[in-house]
Amino acid sequence: MPPVFRFAPSPNGYLHLGHAYSALLNFDLAQGCGGRFLLRIEDIDPTRCRPEFEQAIYEDLAWLGIAWEQPVRRQSQHLSDYRAALERLTAQGLVYPSFESRAEIARLVRERQAEAPWPHDPDGAPLYPGTAKQLSAAARTERMRRGLPYALRLDMAAATAQAGPLTWTEQGEGPEGETGVIAAQPDAWGDVILARKETPTSYHLSVVVDDALQGVTDIVRGQDLFYATGVHRLLQTLLGLPAPRYRHHRLIRDAGGMKLSKSSQSVGLRALRGEGASPSDIRRKVGLL
Repeated sequence: MPPVFRFAPSPNGYLHLGHAYSALLNFDLAQGCGGRFLLRIEDIDPTRCRPEFEQAIYEDLAWLGIAWEQPVRRQSQHLSDYRAALERLTAQGLVYPSFESRAEIARLVRERQAEAPWPHDPDGAPLYPGTAKQLSAAARTERMRRGLPYALRLDMAAATAQAGPLTWTEQGEGPEGETGVIAAQPDAWGDVILARKETPTSYHLSVVVDDALQGVTDIVRGQDLFYATGVHRLLQTLLGLPAPRYRHHRLIRDAGGMKLSKSSQSVGLRALRGEGASPSDIRRKVGLL
């Protein structure tokens, strides 16, 4: 079977040079080895994802000379797949609801930090400090019956104990130059959120389900997701899904050394095209020519 690569943007803004580099790299690698290239639209957040951004993704990628297989998988059309995975984890006793608001969690973190340094995940966010895992089944049911907002979390201690030691094969490199066989450390993320009352899946859950269902064999993405691979390897193991090969690539940064992002209003491909840039210019800017 030929290798399968994918590019999976969220339609919550216009693509920038960082997206162009990742999409072009995936496309070039697929073409170079006679593999397949898939496009996936990760639109599970209805408050931020918009149709005009999705249409812009198609237009920008086509302008770059990238072709993808049809049909395009849109996550919003496959919520039942994520629900089934969540139910499987729940049946294993690995999922529990937490009911604290973001403000309450921030208060709990401040209280704990007043006593001793509180651990943070690789992205710098504090680990979940609450005690919802200790609530009785009756207490959980009552709170959910009352319609309280909740997040469904992975019991990381139980999950890692069940899965045992995990690794992945890194064909690129991590932020510190890590490559080869990497020991996964999902516990560095604490009890990660798998879904919320109003959102039936999370990035971590949906990405491993999608990659497995689409037969993705090679995941090529930015170094900012290197450490998240530990969580993904854990979920793959718990759900009985295959382990892809991983290749994390360098990030495209602005003149100040910051990673390009939609939230920081990084210049989009559409704007560069409007200024007269060509697809070859974009390749040159990201170091692929």
